[in-house]
Amino acid sequence: MPNRSSPRTLARFINLKNRLDEEAGVESDRITLSRKKRKSSKTGSNDRSHRQEKKKSTPRRLSHTFSIVARDSATGEMGVAVQSHWFNVGADVPWAEAGVGAVATQSFVDPSYGPKGLALMRQGKSANEALKELIAADSGQAVRQVAMVDAKGNVAVHTGKRCVEFAGHVTGQGYSVQANLMLNDRVPGAMAKAFESANGRLADRMMAALEAAQEVGGDIRGKQSAAMLVVNAKSSDKPWADRKVDLRVEDHSEPVQELRRLLNVARAYEHMNAGDSALEKTDIEAAVTEYGKAMKLAGNNAEIAFWSALTLAMKGRVEQAKPIFRKVFSADRNWIEVLKRLPKAGVISDDDAGHILLRQILDDAGES
Repeated sequence: MPNRSSPRTLARFINLKNRLDEEAGVESDRITLSRKKRKSSKTGSNDRSHRQEKKKSTPRRLSHTFSIVARDSATGEMGVAVQSHWFNVGADVPWAEAGVGAVATQSFVDPSYGPKGLALMRQGKSANEALKELIAADSGQAVRQVAMVDAKGNVAVHTGKRCVEFAGHVTGQGYSVQANLMLNDRVPGAMAKAFESANGRLADRMMAALEAAQEVGGDIRGKQSAAMLVVNAKSSDKPWADRKVDLRVEDHSEPVQELRRLLNVARAYEHMNAGDSALEKTDIEAAVTEYGKAMKLAGNNAEIAFWSALTLAMKGRVEQAKPIFRKVFSADRNWIEVLKRLPKAGVISDDDAGHILLRQILDDAGES
């Protein structure tokens, strides 16, 4: 919800929420008291009381938003991307597990749809079967918006009849886009078109969908947070390695733009890792190429530049590393002190060869 609300606006919102709660089965104290009085004067009250117990709903957070769940047919990767005018949307909406599927749970959100949906798909249920089972058991389904994709690319989506307008969804081969509380009804269609026409990896295509949603109006309240989660097609014994992308923008004036920037930074570090792998195979030219791509994507990221230069220097490419070091040191001379501490830590060999290398770099930087 908006960060600043007038008392009158807040009152209207509270009234709206109370009405939605009542329709979803969460009664106000007044209604509960009234029903208790009626039950006390009628027979069969125990049975009705038991049914009333089953209608209780879990507490809800207000993740009104637009999102996409998708599977890449070429790689099998699955993911979720989301933006909302609500703090920390990534904590509740996106869920994914390698080899299983992905879930987006939003609107008057019940986060349990995430782990429960993944558990059902892990047991072999399709996305549609899993979603139907959870919706059938939810007394608050009228205010939920949930989408799922399984490891086979089957998709399922539910937009409750009481989701705040504009609310809707569009599905396609291996994906679903859904939105509620949007400025207009163009958002889902724009997201679907952008995703289908975009090139690149799954993260790039989902990013295009978020950007398209924002371009046509997005959330009627504005922008605040965003998140993206992408997992591998198959599970391994290393869950941390199964997450290909795991990014969040918690509170930002331009969360979609910031998510794009973070995705570029993440890709830069992928190239860094690829460069390190090439060096392990003594493929110096491939390593230099990968480090160059990393620095291009990362812009003025001194961290990437420093370690790229150090690796080149330690592999005998000192002259190629010197200009990179100079740029890093000119931006922040603390990196000189970092370099000096590395022999003791064993990163640079603490022997004559390591000391000569260190002196070459420092002399070029004007350090005595």
